[in-house]
Amino acid sequence: MSNSQDAMIMARLVREGRRYWAGPAGQGVWQAQRACLGPLCERWFGVHGLELGLAPTLTDMCPVRHALRWSPTLELAQTDNTLVCPPDALPLPDGCLNLVVVHHLLEVVPDPHHLLQEAARVTADDGHLILFCWHPLGPGGWLRWWPGHRRRLPGRGRWRMPARLADWLAFVDFEAQRVDYCGFRLPGGLVHNTMLETLGRRHNLPFGESFMIHARRRSQLAQPRRGRVVFPTPIAGSTLGNATGRAASGEGERG
Repeated sequence: MSNSQDAMIMARLVREGRRYWAGPAGQGVWQAQRACLGPLCERWFGVHGLELGLAPTLTDMCPVRHALRWSPTLELAQTDNTLVCPPDALPLPDGCLNLVVVHHLLEVVPDPHHLLQEAARVTADDGHLILFCWHPLGPGGWLRWWPGHRRRLPGRGRWRMPARLADWLAFVDFEAQRVDYCGFRLPGGLVHNTMLETLGRRHNLPFGESFMIHARRRSQLAQPRRGRVVFPTPIAGSTLGNATGRAASGEGERG
C-alpha cells in the first residue's frame, strides 16, 4: 500500500475519531481521562511535548512550553505546531521530547509495535511516556461482543490488557510505573456519574472504560535517592516546518 493510501486511511480514521470525541460519549470519557492525567501532568516540566491521538488536546494543563500535535494530512492539521506524518514515522531526533502521549491509537493503527517504538524513541531519557487505551474488561469491552460495535469507534481495532502493553514497553526499554483506570459507568450509560468515577478512581478499580499507563525509561528508574536505589513495583512523511524546526533545534538541549 502506498504512502498516499495510508494517509487517506488515517485521515478517514481521524475524521471518524473527531466525531466520536466531540459527542456526549466521547466527551464523558475525555473529561475523565483529563482528570486522571491532570494531577500527574501538572508536575512535569519540559520544553517539548507531543500528543498523538484523535481527541482534543488533553495535556494543555502541563507546563511544557512547546506542545506539538499530530495529523496524517496537512488539511487536518488544527494548529501551526502540528507534525504531519505517519504516526509510526515521526520526523524527530531521538530523545527530543519531555512528554509523549499516545491516545487510543495503539488499538487502530496497522502496526502498533512500530508506533510504540517511535514514541519511545523520541521520548527523552528523563521524559514521560503516557498511553491511553480502551479496557477490554470495561463496559465498552463487553459491548464489543454485540453485532456492529466493532465496525465503528470506539469499538474498532484490537483492545489489549495493561499487562500486555507493559510487556511491549519492556521491549522498548520502558517500564510502566503505574496504571490508572478511568471512565467508570454503568453498561448502556455515559461516563458522567460522579459517584462512580470517584469510587472507581479512589480504589483504582480495574473496570473503567479506559486506562492510562505512565511509563519511564528503565535507566531512569534505578537512580540513587538518599543513599539507596529505589525500584518501583512492576505491574503484572513530511511535517509543518514550524513544528519540526523547533523540535529538532537546540531548544531541547537547553531544557
